[in-house]
Amino acid sequence: MTEKAVLVVSFGTTHLDTLEKTIQAIEWDIAGRMPGRVQRRAFTSGMILRRLADREGLCIDDVPHALERLAGEGFADVVLQPTHIMNGDEFDKLCAQAEPFRAKFARMSFGRPLLTTLEDYRDLAAALTELLPEAEADTAHVFMGHGTEHYANAAYCQLEYMLHDGGRTDAVLGTVEGYPGLEEVFRRLGERETVKKVVLHPLMVVAGDHAKNDLAGDEPESWKSQLTERGYQVSCELKGLGEYPQIRALFVRHALEAAEDR
Repeated sequence: MTEKAVLVVSFGTTHLDTLEKTIQAIEWDIAGRMPGRVQRRAFTSGMILRRLADREGLCIDDVPHALERLAGEGFADVVLQPTHIMNGDEFDKLCAQAEPFRAKFARMSFGRPLLTTLEDYRDLAAALTELLPEAEADTAHVFMGHGTEHYANAAYCQLEYMLHDGGRTDAVLGTVEGYPGLEEVFRRLGERETVKKVVLHPLMVVAGDHAKNDLAGDEPESWKSQLTERGYQVSCELKGLGEYPQIRALFVRHALEAAEDR
C-alpha cells in the first residue's frame, strides 16, 4: 500500500488562540475528509517559526523540513494544501521550496489557494454573503485584506465585484499593504451617504496582528480609530476566515481535488 500524506501549509501566526480556531480547524477538517492520508503541518514564515520556537518552545517545520521528513518516513504520495488566500508571494515561495523534493516522491500535487479559479471567487463571495447579516442602508461591512505588491493583489477587486454583483453593495474591501487601501475605503464609504455604521471584518485566514491591531486596535492609526474619527459608529467582528465552516470547506475541496488530480 502506498503511504500517503497531506501537508497543510500556512503562512503561520504567533497568536496561539487564533491558530487553534483557524489553521488547526482547517487542518482537522481536511484530515476528517482524507482519512487515508497522514496529515502534517508546515508554515512558510521564517519570522513566525523563529518567534514560536523562541517564545513558546513550539517547533513547526517549514516546507523543506516537512517534505524531507515525509520522504525519510517513506511516504510516496503527498498533497500540499495551502491555506493562503491567493496565488501570491507566499504560494510562489511554497511551490519553489517544494519543487526540488518532487523526485523524492512517486506523486506530489498542490491544492489551490482559496482564490484561484472563477468558481473559487463565486464560492467565497457566496460564503461571505451567507455569513453577513441582512443588508441595511445605514451599515457598511468593511473587509481588511493583507494586500501585496504581487500581481495577485487584483484578487481583492475581483472579489468585491463578485460581492456587489451578488447584491452585497454594502461590502467594501481594503488592504493594509496593497490597493485598495484605507483611503479608497474612506472614499467608497463617502459615496454612500446613508451609511452611518461600519462593521469591520478581517479578510484573513487568521485574526492575528493585523486584525487585532491594524484593524481593531485603539491606536490612532487603526482602521477602527480612523473611521470613528470620521464620525462612523464602528464595531468589529474579529474572526479569521478559518473560523467559518463554510470557508474551511473550500480549502477541503481544494485538497480533495488535488488528491484526485492525475
